[in-house]
This record gives sequence, structure tokens and C-alpha cells, in this order.
Amino acid sequence: MPSTALVVPCYNEEKRLQAEPFLRAAREDPGLRIIFVDDGSTDHTADVLREICARAPEQLRRIDLARNAGKPEAVRQGMLLALSLDVSRVGYWDADLAAPLTELSALGDALERPGVELALGSRVRLMGRSIERSLLRHYSGRVFATLVSGVLRLPVYDTQCGAKLFLRTERVARVFSQPFLTRWIFDVEILARLAVQSGGPAALLATVVEVPLLRWHDVAGSKLRLGAALGAGLDLLRIAWWIRRQQGRTAPAR
Repeated sequence: MPSTALVVPCYNEEKRLQAEPFLRAAREDPGLRIIFVDDGSTDHTADVLREICARAPEQLRRIDLARNAGKPEAVRQGMLLALSLDVSRVGYWDADLAAPLTELSALGDALERPGVELALGSRVRLMGRSIERSLLRHYSGRVFATLVSGVLRLPVYDTQCGAKLFLRTERVARVFSQPFLTRWIFDVEILARLAVQSGGPAALLATVVEVPLLRWHDVAGSKLRLGAALGAGLDLLRIAWWIRRQQGRTAPAR
């Protein structure tokens, strides 16, 4: 039986998409399904994806969005399809494979723990692990993670790593049922939505695990720009406002 459906959002990835790692992962795990979402690419990404999927049509498929909707919506559309499949786990992964697909098994192992519903790949530089990040990205990431922890009231180390795996549950399905409010940090919004559904940050702590990756490396061609930092800050304010609004709705009447 299929066990995992993995969504891979793609926007103008013609030069960075590598067919062989995806095909190898499919060969090694017959229960793996990979859903590529072409987010209205303007290059030849669609042709590359067509070729890749044709080589393993039972396990690899693609969704073509008519126009560029942004990564959050591309992921959401892919996750809606993934959640409709007969699998036990769903997730999403960055197309550039900064985190190699070999890391998928560690996230899957984390979901075997009682009560765990979400495994987050985490880029932690430890001895015996190969995490290659620019100093600017590393330190800006630490500042951002501190701000996120304060807003969510969760001791999260790394929300922005593009490697996430969920159990296929009704609660996870509800998270992806509505479009995201944010453009740059929808990963943080996912945690916020789960926290509200769980009854608060304390309850969520028992259901989420961060998994330090063995390997991760910066890949040339990232679409992040300086404007993304401002956008992420504004998005974090939106999430803080949304959480406060949800708490107001559930607060007992006096």
C-alpha cells in the first residue's frame, strides 16, 4: 500500500530540477507518491516535469497551475491532492533538494512516535552532520526563529526548512482546507493553525517534533530576495493578529 505522498512545488525550476534523485527515491520505496506542482512557470519546467513523470507514471504525477499563485498556494493545491490519496503520511519538499530525499526516512521515523503528527526538518549545525548555510542566512534565521517562537509561544528552532512530513489526519486536512493568509512564511502559519486547533501551544508541543537533518546545503538560484525579509516581518504580524483573533473567539464569555 502507498505510504507517503510528497508534494514538490516548482516555479521556473528548469535548470535546477534533477530527475534521478526523485526516480531513485521512487524505485527504493514503492509506497512513495510524488506530486510535482508547476506553479505557472514561464520557462520549460513543464517539459522537464513531463519527462520525469513519464519515467515512473504510477508513482510520479504533476499538477499544472494556470498562473503563478505563489509557493503557499502551490503547496496547498498539492497537499489537497495528497490528502485525497490512500496514504498514511503527506508532506512537502523543496524542488532544489537542498535537503536530499534520503532525509525523508528520518522524518518518517519521527512520525512513528506516539502522538506525533508533524515532523519538521531542522537545519542544526552539529558534529557529524553536514549543514552548509551562508553566515547571513544562518544568523538571520536565528533572529527570525526567535521572533517566531515569541509569536507562537513555541520553542521552535527552524520553521523555514523546506522538508515537512505530516500524518494524514482530519486535523492536518483542515489546515490546508483554506488558502493561507501569508505569502513568505506559510510554514509558520501552519504551526499557528495547528496550535489553535490543538487548543494552544502547550497541547501542540506533544504533536510536533523537529528532526535535525544529516545533510542540507544552499543551492544556487534561490528566488529569495531582500524584499522577502520585509514581507516575512509583515506576515509574522498578520499571524500574530490572526492568533489573537482566534483566541478572542474561543475565550469564555464573562
